[in-house]
Amino acid sequence: MHPSVRYPRQSDTPVSHLPFSPAVQVGNLVFVSGQASVDLTGKIISDTFEGEFRRSVENLRRVLQSAGCDLSHVVQTRNYVRDAGDLALFNQLYREYFSAPYPARTTLSGCLSEALRFEIECVAVAP
Repeated sequence: MHPSVRYPRQSDTPVSHLPFSPAVQVGNLVFVSGQASVDLTGKIISDTFEGEFRRSVENLRRVLQSAGCDLSHVVQTRNYVRDAGDLALFNQLYREYFSAPYPARTTLSGCLSEALRFEIECVAVAP
C-alpha cells in the first residue's frame, strides 16, 4: 500500500516558472522546495541579506500553511547562503524564526548565483 501523496498549495503560495512543486506531502511528512526572495508571481526581489532572508522564510511559512503546518513543525532545514560573510547574520536571524530545540540543519555557502543571497528548504511533520 502506498502512502497518500498530496501537493498542497494556496493562492498566496509563490509560483515558480521552474518544474517543481512548492510542497509535497507524503503521509504526515511535508517536503518544502527551496524558497527564495520572490513575490507571488515568482519574480526575484533583490534586497539586503536580511531582507532576502526574511522574505524567503515568510514564503516558507506560506507554503507550510498550505499543508496545515507552521515553523514549529519543521524538523530539518537546508540553507543556502551566497556569501560566507553573511553567516553570522544568518545565525542571528535564524534564531528569530526557529527556537530550541532547533531543527536539524545543513547550511552551505558560496553556492548561489548572483541573483539570490539566500534560499531555504525544509522537512516538516504535519500535526
